[in-house]
Amino acid sequence: MSRLFAAALTVALAAALAVGAALGVVALLEATPDQPNTPLITHERAGGSFGP
Repeated sequence: MSRLFAAALTVALAAALAVGAALGVVALLEATPDQPNTPLITHERAGGSFGP
């Protein structure tokens, strides 16, 4: 096996591995449900007045 063929095979395998990893990450991100966007703190005033 020549060195050029070995290098080309290594590049092809690395590219295939990178594409597979990218697709796996995208699949994992799409599988997780969206979290609700509810605030932890609300700034509502009881009674509706603006004075102390």
